[in-house]
Amino acid sequence: MPSHCGGILVAACLFLLLPSGWAGAADSDLQVVHVLNRLAFGPTFDEFNYVKTFGVERYIAEQLDPASISEPIELRFRLAQLDILGLDAVALRQLYGPLQPVMGVKPTPDEIKEQQLRAGLVVREAMEARVLKAVLSRRQLEQVMVNFWFNHFNVFAGEGLDRVWIGDYENRAIRPHALGRFRDLLFAVAKHPAMLVYLDNTRNVAPGGALKHGAATGLNENFAREVMELHTLGVDGGYTQDDVGTLARVFTGWRVNPANSAKFPGVAAVFEGAHHDYGPKVFLGRKLVAQGKAEGEEALDILATSPATARHIAYQLAQYFVADTPPPRLVERLAARFLATGGAIGEVLKTLFASAEFWDSAGQKYKTPYEYVISAVRAAGVPVNNVRPLLGWMNRLGMPLYECQTPDGYRNTEEAWLSPDSTLQRISFAVALGRGSLPVSAGLGTADAELARQVDPHEPVAPGRIDEVFGGTLSTTTRAVVRAAAPKLRAALILGSPEFMRR
Repeated sequence: MPSHCGGILVAACLFLLLPSGWAGAADSDLQVVHVLNRLAFGPTFDEFNYVKTFGVERYIAEQLDPASISEPIELRFRLAQLDILGLDAVALRQLYGPLQPVMGVKPTPDEIKEQQLRAGLVVREAMEARVLKAVLSRRQLEQVMVNFWFNHFNVFAGEGLDRVWIGDYENRAIRPHALGRFRDLLFAVAKHPAMLVYLDNTRNVAPGGALKHGAATGLNENFAREVMELHTLGVDGGYTQDDVGTLARVFTGWRVNPANSAKFPGVAAVFEGAHHDYGPKVFLGRKLVAQGKAEGEEALDILATSPATARHIAYQLAQYFVADTPPPRLVERLAARFLATGGAIGEVLKTLFASAEFWDSAGQKYKTPYEYVISAVRAAGVPVNNVRPLLGWMNRLGMPLYECQTPDGYRNTEEAWLSPDSTLQRISFAVALGRGSLPVSAGLGTADAELARQVDPHEPVAPGRIDEVFGGTLSTTTRAVVRAAAPKLRAALILGSPEFMRR
């Protein structure tokens, strides 16, 4: 490591001992940075000046209506190159899923290995699309909410067929409803084959029912339990173990369609009545009519409109956008708005963004590794031709994309991510990005091994634009450290500062 990088690390390590906070610049600039730190993955130079010119109220209104915002040509062009993104769940399994016997002949080990390598292309394209949208999209609130809801309804890409379905799950179940109605989002998630596989509802059959190929029979409560505990009511939502068992019975028959099915052609997830429990059921104190698939939809309706769900979702949103321990009165107001609007997510967010608690919370949230990496690249303004180094740093910082194995997703609290070791790792990332040695601008089409050895030829990030945007958010001590450094080191020091690690 060149000696000047060691100087950066020494100076940046001093930040561990310094309090972070706002430094008293003009209120308008601080408001602009605050709104871009929360409704977006941090400011870019252009977006900072756009919001300064047209005002935070106009920006918030625009972001709540993403369809009204045109996307950059660069983003549209880059996404158009990702051919796999356009495939639905059926085509993805057919082209990239496990090989099926042909005329009774099983695939060879080499053919299976080759198909597994092909399947890796699917998740890599999904990752590339997610990162490109987060960095380049003008519809920043939509990208933030996709990240929020995917984490809320987490699916692990390493679970069976979910490796090929993870991108489809995000694009067809999460993204269309990220700012819509919670009921529609819940229905789309619960019916997607990726969720049915991840939470084992493919193993959930009526007692005494039989699955093919000698698989275990009987109820599997995993899906039902997580739908209530994590997705809707919350752990304190007032349900009982009997309700868990009942909901599991309700969801019997919600399954993944077998490959090449003649009975249900062209769909990936189905309801199979032969596996359903048609017995009488009482769920959360309400008697359900035995009506097959419609029972599950009725149960989801009950959950989507429950006051407990309203409180749980309100708490999660307030925790993400305001504070790790959100103000109870704010949660109450958001829950009331949720119920009054039938779970209209955009309306709940409008109330949140208009609250005094939101505007008084600048700098109180510590960025997750995903948020930190994306915000740093956006602030630096470097071209992103290669997302692999960014994905690698997310892994290194403990937050690999699509790889949270537990259904509760990654935590977004300071306690989960702030430590001396993780801070040093973030500083190392800031150094690599700031000095121009992170190969995000390298051309594609290079073998992985060679690409990993490349050094990005672009110059160190110029500090002027970054300082113009973030200078007012830095403490007096941090500003002194930055100004005392050589100009080519200043960008890295700002990106590695404790203030930049917060939003």
